[in-house]
Amino acid sequence: MKLVKRLFCLFLMFAGANAGGPTLVLLDNLAIKETHSIFFKTLQDNDYILTFKSADDATLQLSKYGEYLYEHLIIFAPTVEEFGGALSVDAITEFIDGGGNVLVAGSSQSGDALHELASECGLEIDEEGSTVIDHMNYDVSDSGQHTTIVADPANLIDAPVIVGSKNIPPLLYQGTGLIADTDNPLILRLLSASTSAYTYYPDQPVKEYPHGVGKNTLLIAALQARNNARVLFSGSLFFFSDEAFTSPIQKGQGGQRYEKSGNQMVAKAMAQWVFKENGVIRVSSVHHHRVGETQPPAAYKIMDNVVYSIEVERLSNGKWVPYETNDLQLEFVRIDPFVRMTMKPVGNGRYEGRFKIPDVYGVYQFKVDYTRVGLTHLYSTTQVSVRPLQHTQYERFIPSAFPYYISAFSMMAGVFLFSLVLLHYKEDTKPKSE
Repeated sequence: MKLVKRLFCLFLMFAGANAGGPTLVLLDNLAIKETHSIFFKTLQDNDYILTFKSADDATLQLSKYGEYLYEHLIIFAPTVEEFGGALSVDAITEFIDGGGNVLVAGSSQSGDALHELASECGLEIDEEGSTVIDHMNYDVSDSGQHTTIVADPANLIDAPVIVGSKNIPPLLYQGTGLIADTDNPLILRLLSASTSAYTYYPDQPVKEYPHGVGKNTLLIAALQARNNARVLFSGSLFFFSDEAFTSPIQKGQGGQRYEKSGNQMVAKAMAQWVFKENGVIRVSSVHHHRVGETQPPAAYKIMDNVVYSIEVERLSNGKWVPYETNDLQLEFVRIDPFVRMTMKPVGNGRYEGRFKIPDVYGVYQFKVDYTRVGLTHLYSTTQVSVRPLQHTQYERFIPSAFPYYISAFSMMAGVFLFSLVLLHYKEDTKPKSE
């Protein structure tokens, strides 16, 4: 009976993995499950299996017997100082290194655990107690400290695959700011504050220069690791709340009133991206051969004409469909690229490049290295050998050497004529009597 139960649990687990996937949700308290019910219901409607636990639960663990129990992790526990059980910042970092995806929402009271985790991902959460303040763009519902700010959709990153359409109502935001490591090329600035915003303590006079000012202050940021794992940080837990999703929005200094903020649409798009429902591409097949042939040879010769083709797919609604673009590049590399070209799309997600192998033999790679904002990193290499020509494969007569050929044959003709004349020449001899 126990074996049947275990098999049934495994079946449910793998069934979920084929859909949204098993997801661990860490909360400060169970009340967050109710105040953010719309966001969680959206995930559950997309077949995510959510496991809700307190962030300091003594039974927390991400892996067992070397296998991860969850595909995704949501941390809606801003004030946690230390995770419970076997969970720690190091364990979450290993989870990311193993390909897991993480969604983190903080607040102005973010604890040490979130600060440390953000630092590991190339971000810095502002000091505890500090809040993003904007005296020019605040909502009419603000209490007077101008901390409930109205974020313009124009400040979203120009990547529809991550944030969806920008043609939406403004966004409500209430929380702290993030600072990105400028030397980290993997950081994505998803939502920036306006030029009039800054991060400081709302109940204190400003006596020193704020840590985050203007567009340097990030409201939401993300990291796509080199193994394509995705991490999203929001400085506001309020951003994902039912209140933010359903509240009307209007700037306190006047302007158009909207019956509903754009938070729900952006939050849904971001969740689909961070959990790899969107923006995932892969190589399905690679082919290469000489022009006029269909199979790859054991080795190419220098100056061969080559055809290289690759098929690329993207994930859409749980199914793999052809990926169409016009900027997929191919490199033919030995140590440095000898050939770099943009491949031609030939339909149905297939791309083709034709070129002549350079007159340099060695070990080469066909390499496709495709990196675009919001998409998983596409990397494909195929190693081939290029040999020199055999002695029987060289040209017998080189056009540029015709003058030398003429001089050689003219010399041979001259020697022949000279010999002919010499052999047939006879001197007149005088008789002996004379």
